Amino acid sequence: MWRFTRNNGITEGFHNKMELITRQAYGFRNFENYRTRVKVLCG
Repeated sequence: MWRFTRNNGITEGFHNKMELITRQAYGFRNFENYRTRVKVLCG
């Protein structure tokens, strides 16, 4: 991190959003529905 000035803020933001979707997604029946929702909201 000291050598390069870039950080992983964007990646952490997507990860946080995916965790939020996971907490709200108790009604999803399969992984494909979760994946579609992640693509729509993050992508």
